[in-house]
Amino acid sequence: MFNLGLVNSRCSGFLVPNLARYFINRAVNRPIPPQNDLVATPQDFLKKIGRGMDTKLSVESWDQLWTTSGLDMRKLGLSVRDRRYTLWCMEKFRRGVPIEEFAHEPKPKKTIRSWGPSVQNGKRIRSRRLKNKHK
Repeated sequence: MFNLGLVNSRCSGFLVPNLARYFINRAVNRPIPPQNDLVATPQDFLKKIGRGMDTKLSVESWDQLWTTSGLDMRKLGLSVRDRRYTLWCMEKFRRGVPIEEFAHEPKPKKTIRSWGPSVQNGKRIRSRRLKNKHK
């Protein structure tokens, strides 16, 4: 019979989902992509994806890069945004997408530092909080 991640509960006749987390490195089980002419070393890959990843993450070998998990990157001191971007790029490269299609710079910071414009569609927007304060 197929295992759908469901276990049979003894106290009731219903199937209950198995919510157990496994603390294993799933990156070890994934295939390691082959090196090509454009990306020969891990430092080449980190340099091509940008955002200064070649200076933030130092890896010795190609296999070590592809077996590195998010927890390992956390222990190395990478920020959450950098970890997520690196793991996302690694998965795209693993699936065969060219680096030029997915590597991009981070979004620029917002220039407007408020909650939004005070005039929308030609009408001045006033909050109910300010209206109640004046009464």
